[in-house]
Amino acid sequence: MKNTIAERVYDFLKDFPPFNLLSSKKLLQIASEVKIIYLEKGKPVFNENDDLHEDFYVVRNGSIGLYKSNDLNTTLIDICDAGDIFGLRPLISKENYALNSVANEEAIIYGIPIEVFEAVSEKSTKINKYLITSFASKSFDPYTIEESSNVFTDYIEKNNLSEENLQTANYTKNPLTCNAETSLKDAAITMSHRKIGCIVVVDNNDFPIGIITNSDIKNKIATGLFPIETSVVNIMSSPVITQPRNITIMETQLQMIKHRVGHLCITKDGTSNSKLVGILTHHDVLVSFGNNPTVILKEIKKAKRTREIRKARNKANTLLRLYLEQNIPLSHILKIISEINDAVTMKVLELSINKMESEPPVKFSWLAIGSQGRKEQLLYTDQDNGLIFEDVDADKYNETKQYFIKLAQHVTKSLHKIGYEYCPAEMMASNPNWCKSLTEWKEQFNDWILNPDEKAILLSSIFFDFNVIYGDVEMAKKLSKSIFETVNKTSLFFLFLGRDAVKSPSPLGFFKQFLLENNGEHKDFFNIKSRALMPLIDAARLLILSKNIFEINNTSLRYEKLAELEPNNKELYHSCAYAFKALLKFKTKQGILHNDSGKFIELETLTKEEKLKLKRCFKPIREIQELLFIRFNLKM
Repeated sequence: MKNTIAERVYDFLKDFPPFNLLSSKKLLQIASEVKIIYLEKGKPVFNENDDLHEDFYVVRNGSIGLYKSNDLNTTLIDICDAGDIFGLRPLISKENYALNSVANEEAIIYGIPIEVFEAVSEKSTKINKYLITSFASKSFDPYTIEESSNVFTDYIEKNNLSEENLQTANYTKNPLTCNAETSLKDAAITMSHRKIGCIVVVDNNDFPIGIITNSDIKNKIATGLFPIETSVVNIMSSPVITQPRNITIMETQLQMIKHRVGHLCITKDGTSNSKLVGILTHHDVLVSFGNNPTVILKEIKKAKRTREIRKARNKANTLLRLYLEQNIPLSHILKIISEINDAVTMKVLELSINKMESEPPVKFSWLAIGSQGRKEQLLYTDQDNGLIFEDVDADKYNETKQYFIKLAQHVTKSLHKIGYEYCPAEMMASNPNWCKSLTEWKEQFNDWILNPDEKAILLSSIFFDFNVIYGDVEMAKKLSKSIFETVNKTSLFFLFLGRDAVKSPSPLGFFKQFLLENNGEHKDFFNIKSRALMPLIDAARLLILSKNIFEINNTSLRYEKLAELEPNNKELYHSCAYAFKALLKFKTKQGILHNDSGKFIELETLTKEEKLKLKRCFKPIREIQELLFIRFNLKM
């Protein structure tokens, strides 16, 4: 008689990594041992510092929130939806759980017995790669220096025989060392002075016998397990993993995955019984590939021509794809890509100023607006920018404005060459309407706010998300202060903003079907930007402005701030923050897949689970719009 429950589990797991990497026979073997667990909303799976379970978990239905707690507050790290795995510490680490896991709604999860899974997947490098990456991305801040080695963002590219993979890895020569009698305090001081994240313990022959990293100090000293005066031998990781000097990048990745380490000791003959000659870290591997934020930023700053900037910026697209594949939290991805985007604009401005016949005649501010201003720009998008220049005497006004318009033309042209399309509505600093003196901008906003209409709302709303990329910051602050004062003079402006924020109804129709485009080039496609993302963006902007807060531009951060200000609506605002990030991530993945903006989605190409994930994000949209209707007394 067939085990129908096991077969149902099998049918679900086979569509999700890493289970889709297993043979049918092996997966069915695992499925027959799976525990099916029902959870009510608010029920924990495990708590921070709990002893390890015998299982790790997969979400079948509902969602599980992963939280980090401290003395002051609880921070949402990630939300796991259908097909997502969590609770991986027993597979990777022998430490207690580092996070709290709680059912955000009624949920069903699968408990995968660790012993069974390990026995079945023991020799699979691909599975090890996926699990280690998922563990690292949900356990650490992957962009701190000390933990960067834990996130194997590049391991093995799809083409394992690429030229890059076969290159000899560049390791750090003359690594920092100490002997076995050295106190940890002295070793730590030396590491701090040299600004190095590890030190190798060697014997009298300079043979490596152990290694100490920043993580060791944090986990074993800061926690009180050992006193700071203890000898390094008491906390070092030993034995070390050694390799020869001619190790390739591909071999480096394989060894790091196999041994679950972020450091390899390079010795004269490749064994621990020979002299230490270098240290090879995961960061070194990333640098070898060049798809590393630090490397990309350095290339941008060193660039002397537009094509060099474009080349560096294109590497960020590869970086973005890798981060998404490895399930790195979106908040971290946004920080990295935003820094790169801003660096591109700053460099273009520097080069454009050099093209001008003279230096800028007065102070100015270059503003990124729209998605770049909110630090939510991941893929190449249309340009949205503006320029403020210092007030000048009437007789110098025309000359000054023409200078900055010409400068802006150089900038927008270069940005277009790099990959940022011109704004169809010409909301760019090269347009005289978006290149004004400080006083002109103040007057413009006064008119938009005090005499609102649909056009004024469209033009002004995008400008509320500005961010100073280059030039004088104080001028932008003066403009913000002026806007703040004007907004407080009227409630009519909020009414118009509110109507604009609810003009797009819930993305689902009466029968819970997706609302698709009715005509045009994208007929029968789902517009994820206008129907899902923009309602959340517009609502966050309106609500935060109504609180007289102008310094927070990012949508998810706006919702987090609102949750802090309105504890009674905390759950709704947190849901909106998560829904926004989930939708943006989905849009970005679609854009990468189809080599476009990801704005329009052909639903037939999505799996059932992907559609369910999308629909789960729509509930907060409906609820936040209901709140706007009540709070701002909106009538459509």
